Amino acid sequence: MKNRGQLIEIFISNLANAIVHQILEKATNEQAYIDRYDKEMKNSRQIAKTYREKINPANRALPFRDAEEVKQKIINKVNIELNLRISRGYQNINLKLVEEYIDKSLKEMSII
Repeated sequence: MKNRGQLIEIFISNLANAIVHQILEKATNEQAYIDRYDKEMKNSRQIAKTYREKINPANRALPFRDAEEVKQKIINKVNIELNLRISRGYQNINLKLVEEYIDKSLKEMSII
């Protein structure tokens, strides 16, 4: 059994990856990329959900301090990855969507 900190880190990484791909999906009109990003987003979201269920309390929000720390780590990971993609020439990435998507996802996962 992994300890709580490890579970939270795995959760954060997978949810951040899901959000990155959700934003990348919005940034393109090419169906092949949309399909690939959607598949990756759904897979990462499912893994995050699995790990969320292992983090106590599983059926209600985390304590405020933990929830804020999780949110900040996800924001940082998503922004780093999206800025890396932008530096590689990806276009139409809307960084203004980051916090909105994170808040929505954290509510869905009962973090906040």
